[in-house]
Amino acid sequence: MDSGKIIEILKHLSVFQRDGKRAPHKPLLLLFALGRMLNRNQRLISFSEIESEFKNILASFSPWNRAYRPEFPFWRLKSDGLWSVENEQNFTLNSSGDPLKSDLVKMNPSAGFKTEIYETIKNDRVLLKTTVETILTTYFPSTIHEDILQAVGLDANIGNSSVRQERDINFRDKILKAYEYKCSICGFDVRLGNQPIALEAAHIKWVQAGGPCIEENGVALCAMHHKLFDRGAFSISTEMKIMVSDEANGSLGFNEWLMSFHRKDIRRPQRATSYPKEEFISWHIREVFRGEYRN
Repeated sequence: MDSGKIIEILKHLSVFQRDGKRAPHKPLLLLFALGRMLNRNQRLISFSEIESEFKNILASFSPWNRAYRPEFPFWRLKSDGLWSVENEQNFTLNSSGDPLKSDLVKMNPSAGFKTEIYETIKNDRVLLKTTVETILTTYFPSTIHEDILQAVGLDANIGNSSVRQERDINFRDKILKAYEYKCSICGFDVRLGNQPIALEAAHIKWVQAGGPCIEENGVALCAMHHKLFDRGAFSISTEMKIMVSDEANGSLGFNEWLMSFHRKDIRRPQRATSYPKEEFISWHIREVFRGEYRN
């Protein structure tokens, strides 16, 4: 399989799609496998490794409090044409086409990139970089790319890329103008000359999940609050209040960047027509926010 075909498959993985729900299982497992390729020259990963190591990564970057089922991508990646499971013919499948998890645990098969694809990616450093970048930009916002790379054992520089998600080039300007060039959480508005520095236009519902580039799906955030927002440390309630997760904790920085804003109103945009839409806020609370609201 040539490199162009590999990249096309990666852009169109058969991931679960219903009601805007996020299912990052396959992209995360592929990145985990690429980390093993780069660091250990390891093609195959045993199911016991998936249960003990990959499950923690899945829990960190999946929607909060859903069942983390590493057996699903371990088995179902076969359908995309890049992946194989050893001795797959030995498993009895249920009506959904999956083996019982108890059988996977008992038999502990190994899985990984197909040999030809593994060798193609491993021996082409440019393709390896493009593969990582394609997965990241297609399925995750840029604010959490470095976190994911660190979790799967890849160098952060490998994901610094020329691959970019298509989006409305005017989105940033529209959002920053709507919020009068200030972070809607802390009011940060440092400029260099006339140019705002470290002030970003955040999508409430991610572009990677079908979120549109419109003012009702955006909020102006400083770089720190953008990162915290995309990791689910806080969200915005439908009443336009800042709600901090009970999973967030810490000492230096925690009170300053999170708790001091808890349950306070966001700095609203100039016009009511630019207010965040409830449907996008609800998506963020359901698919990104981690934990429950603090008291």
